[in-house]
This record gives sequence, C-alpha cells and structure tokens, in this order.
Amino acid sequence: MTKRTLKAALWSAAAAGALLASPAAADEIGACLITKTDTNPFFVKMREGATEAAASMGINLQTFAGRIDGDVETQIAAVETCIASGASGILITPSDSRALTPVITQAREAGLLVIALDTPFEPADVADATFATDNFQAGVLIGQWAAAQLGDEAANARIALLDLNASEISVDYLRDGGFLQGFGIDIMDPTDIGDETDPRIVGHDVTNGNEDGGRTAMENLLQIDPSINVVYTINEPAAAGAYEALRSMGRQDDVLIVSVDGGCPGVANVRDGVIGATSMQFPLLMASLGIEAIHAFATDGTRPSNSDGLDFYNTGVQLITDQPVDGIESITSEEGLGRCWG
Repeated sequence: MTKRTLKAALWSAAAAGALLASPAAADEIGACLITKTDTNPFFVKMREGATEAAASMGINLQTFAGRIDGDVETQIAAVETCIASGASGILITPSDSRALTPVITQAREAGLLVIALDTPFEPADVADATFATDNFQAGVLIGQWAAAQLGDEAANARIALLDLNASEISVDYLRDGGFLQGFGIDIMDPTDIGDETDPRIVGHDVTNGNEDGGRTAMENLLQIDPSINVVYTINEPAAAGAYEALRSMGRQDDVLIVSVDGGCPGVANVRDGVIGATSMQFPLLMASLGIEAIHAFATDGTRPSNSDGLDFYNTGVQLITDQPVDGIESITSEEGLGRCWG
C-alpha cells in the first residue's frame, strides 16, 4: 500500500459510534512517543519521524524510552506521565504486548488516543489502532529466501533462531513464525515460540534485540550443534552479533543469516555479506502517520479506521538481498541504502 493510499484509508471516516474527543487548537495538542529503547536505530528513526511531524503541525511532543527492550515498568511510568500531562494521544512500541494492557486501558478511559507502532497489542484492540509492518510476512520473505538459497539441501538444514526475549511478545512470535513457515516448517501454535517438532531446528535463544545478545545466543546454540548453517535473527543488531560469534569459529562464510529491520547498518551488512537477506521496515512512516492521527483526533475527533480487512495499518515491507531468487520480489543492497534509515 502506498503512503497516499494508506492516508486515504486512514482518514476515510471516523469509526461508527466512536466517542469523539473535545476539539483542540493545534497549539494545545500534546502527544507522547514511547519506544522500547532510545539506542536501537529503528527507534531512533521512529523518534525522528515523530519529532519532524509534530514540529510541522505545532504539536508538543514528549518522548520516552525503556532502558532495555522488555522494560515494562519504565513504559508504564511514561504512560502515566502522559495521562497526567493532558496529552491528546500516545504512540507506543510496547515492550510487552500483554502486560501494558491495564495502563493503556487507563489512558483510553482518560480520553487519550493510543496507537501502537510496530508491535501490536494482544489483542490488537487494546489500542485504538496499530501502524506496523506485517511482521509475519517480513518473516515469511526471509524464510522463503533462505530455503530457496539452499535448494534441495533445505531438507537437511540446521537452523538456529535468535529471538527477542522470554516474554514472547507479538512482534517476536510473528517474525519467528513467519520465517519458519516461509522455510516450510510447521509452526504449530503460532503464538508459542519453540513448540515446533521439526528436527532441522537446533534451538531458540534470546538476544534482547542487541548485538551482545546476538553474540551470546549464537555461541550458546553453536555449543549445541556446531554445524548450524541457517540463522534467523529478530533484528539486524542481533544478526551482527551472531556473525561475530560465527566468525570467531571460522564459520562466517558457510552460514546464511537472515533478519528483519532495514536500517542502514543492516543493509550495509547485506552489501558486505554479513547478512544474506533482510526485510526492510519503515519506522519513520509509522511514526509520522501516528502523529497525523493524533492531530486529527485532537482537532475534530476523527479516529483511525481499519482498512484492507486487517487489524493494523500495513506500512509495508521490502526484501533486501544481493542474491535474488525467482518468485520473491527483492531489491539490491545498493537500492536499499537509498531507502534505509538509521
């Protein structure tokens, strides 16, 4: 979906019977952006997009971030601060898509519009709307690519999966399960990471979405099976750490690493052969559309309305690889570096 089409769907109509907010002048509108961390390039770009959009609309934007991925307590405190400040709306990438439900419900009952970015709540209607990548499809693309690269040898693959954290939040199981389905593996319960029975899976470990975590998780799984030849990672920082662990064993050239993000460092790693393929997201678009939604809600009560039969607004995904395969649309790392973020 193009940005223009997405905007048209977004503002097509207020939800039927929705409670309308009291109109506010632009200089009275306050908004909050709450990300998982303030160090991951994905969230840095998201903050940049929200800040630029807020400035262009005269919105007073407050930004908050957890200390690490999974820091629920800091995000709860941030939501409470936003309620107390009289903000019109909150954009949030939830560190735990279940544990934050009570405070998000509190915010909505206080009259705030709440939009999830990137990571859907469980269920999705905990928030008023979600602007996100189709995280499952992002996983499917890299799974299909990896299987196609191996060809007949995909039947004998030794697969390591480097996930986010023990909470198994929506973004984590969606990308993980999408990769496995794309590779041709039965994912069993789609919300349960690690219940698969396929013998090609060596195991799962958690990374907290950072390079150090990726390195440690890769080292742990290599101890189980040094012959691992396919590595899925939740994001590109984790992929960079996994590569370093493989390089320390001299295995960096005979293992396929795939990931999700599309940040400039990650796309450069595709160019340099560190990552075989990655699914690019568009965090700046997520954030800017979110700010536009809060502005519309605060000025005339318009609420985002679903489109395309989904329970989220699909902001798009693009496969990046320098080793294209038939039947899977992709662009090169050179093209990706012209579109990347961070």
